[in-house]
Amino acid sequence: MSEPIYQIHDLTKCYQGRRVLDVPRLDVRRGEILALVGPSGAGKSTLLRLLNFLESPTSGRIRFLDAEFGPHQEIPVTLRRRVTTVFQRPILLKRTVQANVSYGLRLRGQRDGHHVIAAALGQVGLQPLAQQPARTLSGGEAQRVALARAMVLEPDVLLLDEPTANLDPYNVGLIEDTARQLNRERGTTLVLVTHNVFQAKRLAHRVALMLEGRVVEVADVQTFFDAPRDPRTAAFVRGEMVY
Repeated sequence: MSEPIYQIHDLTKCYQGRRVLDVPRLDVRRGEILALVGPSGAGKSTLLRLLNFLESPTSGRIRFLDAEFGPHQEIPVTLRRRVTTVFQRPILLKRTVQANVSYGLRLRGQRDGHHVIAAALGQVGLQPLAQQPARTLSGGEAQRVALARAMVLEPDVLLLDEPTANLDPYNVGLIEDTARQLNRERGTTLVLVTHNVFQAKRLAHRVALMLEGRVVEVADVQTFFDAPRDPRTAAFVRGEMVY
């Protein structure tokens, strides 16, 4: 069992006095793919935002690598850069595909990443579209640009928030294959938010069910789907409506 890259202790997040996240303990292991599943409003995307340090917790602690953070603490840029998120609806620049993929590298002052950019575009099947304006892309192509833009930064952790929602099977397959390859070849830790339990079963090493801001159960993928401990997990796996 690999060591944790994240350790969460008594983590809560409140908006306007309403608690939307309450996670007493959760570890994310280095080099794993962890899928977060559950209905809309369960707190999955909120947890992802905290893991990417886009927001600070209301209470509790997040330990990332050798650093620990709590409410209203500033996260050093050097640590922020080790985590990257691909959101469900990517925001692309009104420039070419290649310019979008190179954007993060340029912000970091890296001007010699041409081979890295070309490799990323090839990996997601977009090399022929490198000079095409991003505004002309389909939804699936745009999502692959966002994934390539994250890949070139070589993060320790890649957070994926519903990366294949509403995409056709071809694009779903490309994105899933790329995620597997990043995990297998680079050792990238992935945390995947998905409503698609079949996707979680295909990709994840472990799966966590979230309901009402809480982690109900987290287990290896086979145990989660074949022998869950919690009756709510069993109902969710059967496809029943669980809230």
